[in-house]
Amino acid sequence: MGFFVSEGERCMTYCATEVTFPQGITSLETQVMLLQSHQNGMDIVTYSTPFHPVSHIWPDHPADRGILIWQGDEYVVTDCVVGAIEQASGHLYVGNDIPVKREESGWVFVVIHRFGEVAPSCQVGDEVQLQVDALYQASLSRGHSAGHLAYLALNKVLALGYWRKDAERKDPQGYFDFNNYAQISSDVTPDCSTDVYRLGKTLRKRGLNSDDVLRDLSFIEQKTNEQLAQWLALASPIRLECTGSTLTDSRYWECDLHEANIARIPCGGTHCKGLTAFQSIQVTLKQVDEQHIEAVTCAQPSEFE
Repeated sequence: MGFFVSEGERCMTYCATEVTFPQGITSLETQVMLLQSHQNGMDIVTYSTPFHPVSHIWPDHPADRGILIWQGDEYVVTDCVVGAIEQASGHLYVGNDIPVKREESGWVFVVIHRFGEVAPSCQVGDEVQLQVDALYQASLSRGHSAGHLAYLALNKVLALGYWRKDAERKDPQGYFDFNNYAQISSDVTPDCSTDVYRLGKTLRKRGLNSDDVLRDLSFIEQKTNEQLAQWLALASPIRLECTGSTLTDSRYWECDLHEANIARIPCGGTHCKGLTAFQSIQVTLKQVDEQHIEAVTCAQPSEFE
C-alpha cells in the first residue's frame, strides 16, 4: 500500500466524512483528504460525499454508483466502502480490515471511493466533484424503506395471534418484534428487499407458535399485504433523523403509520421521502425448510417517482 501525501500532510488531523445522502443530495464539490493505493487501483477519501458506502458490519444495503469528476474528466467509482483512518499514522484501513469500533479515540471513520486501473491523478487538497447515480440510489431507497414497512406489517400480523406469551422485545410500534428475534439476513436490491428468518427452538421458547406460522404462511402473507396497502393509503412522509452530519453519526428512519407510536428504526441506509414513492408493496413469504422462511418484498414505484 502506498500513500500519495507528503510527510507534513501525514501529520495532519483527518476528520470523519460528512455525508449528504440523508438529505437526498446526490452531487457536490469537495476536496481530496487522502489517497491510498490498493492492489487493483486507488482509494480516494474526500471531506464530504453524497455516496452511501456498503457497511462492513451489516452489508445489507449496496454501495451507491456514480462518478468523480477531476479537471473535467470523469472517473467511474467502482465501489464505495467504509474505512477508518488512524490519526497518528494516516493509514487507511478498509472494510473488514478495520481493527477498531467507531468512536475509538485517535481514529476517524470515512467513506472510501474506490477506483480501478483508470483512476484520477489528483492530489490531496484538489477540488473534485462527486455525482451519484440518482436513479439507482432511489431504487435502493425504495427497496430499503419497503423492507422496513414489510417487517413492521409482518410483526403486527404475527402479534395478533401467533405468540402464546408476552415477548420481551417490542418493535417501534409496540408489537412483538419477530423481525428482531428471527432475522438472520437481509439484502436490499433495486425496489426489493429479501429477508430470511429462522424459526428455531429459541424462538419457540420465547413464545412464537412456529408450527402455526408455517401452516398459515399464505394467510399471513395475505394479511401482511393488506396491512401494507392500508399504510400506503396514509401517504405519510418518511424522514431520516440525523444526530450529526458524519458517516458514523446515528440516523433513524421515521414514519407515522397511525399506530400507537411513530415507527422509528435505527438505520444507516438511504430511503425514499414518503409513502407516496410507492404505487404498491407486495410481500411473498416462502418456507425454505423446517426452520427458515424467506420474505421477498417488492416495491412498485409511484408514477411520480
